[in-house]
Amino acid sequence: MTKNPSILKWVEEKKAWLQPDQVMWIDGSEAQLEALRAEGCRTGELIKLNEEKLPGCYLHRSALNDVARVEGRTFICSEKEEDAGPTNNWMAPKEAYALLDEISKGAYKGRTMYIIPYSMGPIGSPFAKYGVEITDSIYVVISMAIMTRMSAKVYDALGDSEDWIRGLHCKCDIDEEKRYICHFPQDNTIISVNSGYGGNVLLGKKCFALRIASNLGRQEGWLAEHMLILGVEYPDGEIKYIAAAFPSACGKTNLAMLIPPELYQKKGFKVWCVGDDIAWMRIGPDGRLWAVNPENGFFGVAPGTNMKSNPNALISTQKNTIFTNVAHNLDDNTVWWESMDKNPPKNAENWKGEKWDCTDGSKGAHPNSRFTAPAKNCPCVSSEFDSAAGVPISAIVFGGRRAKTAPLVYQSRDWNHGVFVGSIMASETTAAATGAVGVVRRDPMAMLPFCGYHMADYWAHWLEMGKKLGDKAPKIFNVNWFRTDDEGHFVWPGFGDNLRVLEWILKRCEGKVDAKETAIGYVPNAEDINIDELADFDFETLKSILEVDRDLWKSELAGINEFYGKFGEKLPEELKKQLGILTEKLG
Repeated sequence: MTKNPSILKWVEEKKAWLQPDQVMWIDGSEAQLEALRAEGCRTGELIKLNEEKLPGCYLHRSALNDVARVEGRTFICSEKEEDAGPTNNWMAPKEAYALLDEISKGAYKGRTMYIIPYSMGPIGSPFAKYGVEITDSIYVVISMAIMTRMSAKVYDALGDSEDWIRGLHCKCDIDEEKRYICHFPQDNTIISVNSGYGGNVLLGKKCFALRIASNLGRQEGWLAEHMLILGVEYPDGEIKYIAAAFPSACGKTNLAMLIPPELYQKKGFKVWCVGDDIAWMRIGPDGRLWAVNPENGFFGVAPGTNMKSNPNALISTQKNTIFTNVAHNLDDNTVWWESMDKNPPKNAENWKGEKWDCTDGSKGAHPNSRFTAPAKNCPCVSSEFDSAAGVPISAIVFGGRRAKTAPLVYQSRDWNHGVFVGSIMASETTAAATGAVGVVRRDPMAMLPFCGYHMADYWAHWLEMGKKLGDKAPKIFNVNWFRTDDEGHFVWPGFGDNLRVLEWILKRCEGKVDAKETAIGYVPNAEDINIDELADFDFETLKSILEVDRDLWKSELAGINEFYGKFGEKLPEELKKQLGILTEKLG
C-alpha cells in the first residue's frame, strides 16, 4: 500500500505490540468497505436497515458505559505541564506512554488490525493534513470513510514525508476506569483506549482536527477552529462567507444548514453549507482569511432533528448513514428518536437493544445519540465544499445562550476587541440541563474542550493573526438568539429568521449600514434589521433585544475577571487592556 518508511516502521511496531490475528490495509474502495459492513453485520457490530427506506444505512450500538466524549479522561501530554494550560487535563508524556502501553499490550489478539489512511481537507489542498489511524473496530473504519477523505491516494500525497498524524485506537475491554484519550502534540500522536464511541475513537475529528491541529496552526501560522462555515448567496449570485462558533446547544448545525425565510427565498437568497463543525483558516495569497471544512461528513446529534428544526440535516441522513444509539423500529427496520416526529414506533427496541414501550416515559434514543452522514447528502451543501483553496471569510461570529445580558447582535470595534469578545464567550445553563438556572459557563471561542495547548497562548495566536491580516481581517460579531422575556420565552424567532441578522452583519462588512456605538461594541439601529413578514414580532420588540443593559454588564465584569484570573501572567496584555476599556466604558 505504501513505501513510506515512517509509516511502515510505525505499523510494524504496533503490530508487534498489539499482536493482531490479521492485518488489513484500508484503501477506501467501496468493495472493501462493503465487505467490512457485511462482516460488521455478521458479528452484530452493525444492523443493516431497510434498503428501500434507508438505502446504505446501518444501526450501531455503543456499550452502555460509552455514550459520549469523556473530557475527564482526555489529556494533553505536552512535555511541560504549563503548555497544556489550566483548561486541559495534563499527563507527562513518559507516564502516559507507559500507561497506554500497559493497557494496550496484546489488545488485538483474536482481532483484526485495520490501517486507515485519511486526509483532513481535500487531498492535495494547501490546507490538507494527513493521518493514519490503526483500529480494531469496523465501526471506526466505515465511520472514517464518511467523516474523512479516506483513500490510498493519501500515501501518494505523502510520499516519503514524516509529516502525518499517528492515531492508535484500541477497544480493549471498553473499561471506563481504563479509558484514556491522549494527545502528544510534540509527536503528532493520538492514542485512544477502552472506548468505542465516535467522539473518542474517530481520531480525525476533535482529536486531530482541533486539539492537534490547533497546535499545528500556532506553529505554522493558521487557525483550527470549532466553527461552522456558511455562504449567503445574494439574488445577483454573489456569495459571502461567514465562520461562526457556538457552544453546544446553541443552534450551530441549524445555522450551518439554514433555510431562508420565504420572504428571502422569493427575492432569490440562498444559504450554502460548507461545514457544520470545524474550520481551518489560512491567510491566502490575496491577504484575506480563507477557510475549509477539513471534514467530509456530519456527526450530528439525532434527538431534536426533524423536518421543522433542520430539514436539511434530516434529509442528509436518508442514505449511506450510520445511526448510533437511536431507537430501532422493528416493524419496518428503520430508526426513530425523540422529536423526530409525533409517531413513536409501537414495536421497537431502545438504544440499549431492549424491547421498548414508547408509552412508559422512557427514552427510545440516548440523548447523545448520533448520525454519521456524508456531507454530500446535504441539499444545501456548497459547490465549494471540495475547493482546494477554500472560501474567503467576510465575518467571524461568536455566540452563546444569554437570557438578558447580550443583545441580539453586536460588532466588535476591531480585531483585538473581537478576540476579547470571543475570549469571554459564555452560555447560561438551563433548568433542563442542570437544575440550576442561569449559571454562566465560559467557553472561549467554543474551544474550551478542544484547544490543544494553553488557552492564553491560543488567544495570543489570534492576536498575532490579526496583525498579519491587517485591514483585510474579517469583521468580528457576537450574536445571541436566546434573549427571553419576563416569562422566560424566547423573544427572537430564530432558525431561518437568523438570516435577517446575518444580512445586517454582511452589510456592516461592506459599510452599507451605520450602527450605534455602545460600551460593548456597535449595535444595530433597529430599522436596519429587516423584520418584514415576521409574525407576532414588532419594531419595539426588536429594539428591546438590541438594548445593552449597563448594570448587567457591570455584574458581568466580575465573572470575566475571575475567568481571566485562571491564566495568570500568561494572559495577553491586549486582553487585559480590552477588559480595562470595557470597565471604563461601563463607568
